[in-house]
Amino acid sequence: MSSSTPFKMRLVHLDLKGAPPRVSYLSEVFPLFHALGANGLLIEYEDMFPYEGHLRLLRAKHAYSPSEVTEILRLARLSELEVIPLVQTFGHMEFVLKHAAFAHLREVALFPNTLNPHEAESLALVQAMIDQILELHRDVRWLHIGCDEVYYLGEGETSKQWLQQEQNSHAKLCLSHMQAVASHVLTQHPGITPLVWDDMLRDIPQEQLKASGVPQLVEPVLWDYGADLDVHGKVFLIGKYQECGFQRLWAASAFKGATGASQALPPVEHHIRNHELWLQVAGSGPRDALQGIILTGWQRYDHFSVLCELLPVGIPSLAACLQSLVHGGFAEDVRLRAEHFLGVSSLEITDTVSEGAGSFPGSDIHALVTQISLHLRSSVDTLLERNRYVTGWFSPYHRRRKLVHPVMIQHIQPEALSLLSRWNNLVQQLEAALQLVFYPDTIEEWLEENVLPSMQRLQDLLQDLGEAAARQPPPTGPGWDTGQNP
Repeated sequence: MSSSTPFKMRLVHLDLKGAPPRVSYLSEVFPLFHALGANGLLIEYEDMFPYEGHLRLLRAKHAYSPSEVTEILRLARLSELEVIPLVQTFGHMEFVLKHAAFAHLREVALFPNTLNPHEAESLALVQAMIDQILELHRDVRWLHIGCDEVYYLGEGETSKQWLQQEQNSHAKLCLSHMQAVASHVLTQHPGITPLVWDDMLRDIPQEQLKASGVPQLVEPVLWDYGADLDVHGKVFLIGKYQECGFQRLWAASAFKGATGASQALPPVEHHIRNHELWLQVAGSGPRDALQGIILTGWQRYDHFSVLCELLPVGIPSLAACLQSLVHGGFAEDVRLRAEHFLGVSSLEITDTVSEGAGSFPGSDIHALVTQISLHLRSSVDTLLERNRYVTGWFSPYHRRRKLVHPVMIQHIQPEALSLLSRWNNLVQQLEAALQLVFYPDTIEEWLEENVLPSMQRLQDLLQDLGEAAARQPPPTGPGWDTGQNP
């Protein structure tokens, strides 16, 4: 299958810090991942890992149990997907540092993003997290230790004092923590190699990187999710890292979760283009320079942001991207293969997403989310802002004062009720489908963010209309023409 791809390993990223799927859903999609060309998983557990002891408070409400993690690993093996766990150890530590018990380990007291690298307790904390993760992942060859977007590093009070010493720098501070974490992995867990995201390394001078010893400890993952990825710049960066002494390098693309924090539908064309450019990078640089590629599927931009595209909604994009990697591009025959795997008649890549039904796991969620995302808000906007009866006779001015011409109730109310009924029906279908894949808090959050605002506007219109109608005098009362002479 992979004869024409330069990427020996193709890992699908599961970002569990938002909308973590039930294990039953993973049992359905893992075989599809394998069929599409994946041979590994990068599992970013965050607060879904069943931490124990003093770390137990990190668990989310619906965190997987140890037996569920074991089952996920068993299911992955059945589908020939090699698992690499990911645990953040420097930046993106919000799920840890938001807790009062660990808040004193923040680099900047106000912000829970970044760990203070000067505190011995900080290192002990991430070592304990790593040890618990690896206790349940005994057969892995790699552990991803994160280390991306270490915002505000150097802005803590201890760091400011440390940086005043002439020989110290932000780069040295970053590298020393990476070195400490990676050394723990290598000494306490022999045979496991740490991976790190590469963004904090990119601008560090070559000689400093080489002298730090970090290139002998970790394998960087060069990430770029853009449809305008700079191929020559990436090839140059690969050369720089190789000259620094890094033994192996990885790439990271995106199939969803990279084009907007609140994105509901993945722009498939953007993601295919991103993978085509990574193929160009692999073809332009030294042969076998990249060990593999991680197809990231971000579910939140960070622990506190809203949900972006749900995993079932991203499956068609993932199919197109994996098949592009396997076959060296997204030609017409590759599109047909992707459509076959998905059970769709047409995979539209130039539109936001195909609205066609499919037979892949979660295809009902994909279809319903697509309808709601493309049409719910616009249909309500059309009624409230472009319907001539609403804008002309039941404006915000009228609604606040509960004024309405009686005949306008007959023009507005049936259409609003019909629209509300139609969307209520679709939302109920979606809710039922979501319950089979996700936990209740995910469903509540997605509906509240993506459905409730528009439904509330419709309901408010009908409520105002009802109250205005109730204030009308009866037909035989004063001020009404009954058709009879006095």
